[in-house]
Amino acid sequence: MTTLWDTTGTAVVKALAAERRAAGSVSSGLALTFVVVVEESKVEQAERAATRAAAEHPCRLIIVVRRRSGADEARLDAEVLIGGRLGPGEAAVLRMYGRLALHAESVVLPLLAPDAPVVTWWFGAPPHRIAHDPLGVVAGRRVTDSLLADDPLQALAQRAADYAPGDTDLAWTRATTWRALCASAFDSVSSPATGASVHGAAGDPTRALLAGWLRARLAVDVEVVDAGSSGLTEVVLALSDGQIHLTAGNGGTATLARTGQPDRVMPLEQRDLGDLLAEELRRLDADETYAQALAAATGSEPLTGRSPHRAHVWHDPTLEKVPDPALTTT
Repeated sequence: MTTLWDTTGTAVVKALAAERRAAGSVSSGLALTFVVVVEESKVEQAERAATRAAAEHPCRLIIVVRRRSGADEARLDAEVLIGGRLGPGEAAVLRMYGRLALHAESVVLPLLAPDAPVVTWWFGAPPHRIAHDPLGVVAGRRVTDSLLADDPLQALAQRAADYAPGDTDLAWTRATTWRALCASAFDSVSSPATGASVHGAAGDPTRALLAGWLRARLAVDVEVVDAGSSGLTEVVLALSDGQIHLTAGNGGTATLARTGQPDRVMPLEQRDLGDLLAEELRRLDADETYAQALAAATGSEPLTGRSPHRAHVWHDPTLEKVPDPALTTT
């Protein structure tokens, strides 16, 4: 590992090249560049999750920590390593102080893996507008997490208003196992669905997105019901000749009950943050199913026809009355 204090972007590029030569790494074998935007207090958690995801997807991992954007003096501290605590791939941890924090792309752009897609993940409150952050503009896939916002449902509505193909949200990824259960419940069903209800914690964006997905796929009314203090607890699917109940149990299982048939115990895997990220890195194109679910969940117009390209919109949190949380630094 190479540690650089009060350094420059050019020195970081040279340090990465030196580490690569010493380790025998070949940058052309990288599948993507994974940019992580995180505040200082969550760096360790972000590193664990990103390392887990990078284990499945060879990538250049760039962790950007914006600090004290209002400071008088701009400074860059960096760690560059290949192998070690951030997994077998290439990695750089960049701590940016002062005005440099608002121009993180000036350091990140030269570090992007050549001819490889870019994925940016904000581990914290998602940006109000992704175009405010150049690290989102350069990415083909952009991963937010509405659950980390002060008002998750409002954040979800903003994700719909600001949507462009390539956007996704970990609140949607958390619904994958439930969507698989709902799909499998129809394997032996020939009668059409007439309605549905999704039960879970009030204000949970995953509950909202699962309900939106059911509305979009089944073309029926879906009720959301407050139940429990966290997560999803139950899905009820009304059929013309009965009902299907999916109920979360203990130990990573769920019970599938259908009118006139014996109950079945199904797997309902509880996945950690690294597993969720690994799933999102498996697809680098636009997720149209997410767009349909998001539109249905928020009552928005269809989102799939929008342009995937964004132009940077300058936003200085030191001057704005309502700073964008993605650019507000600690």
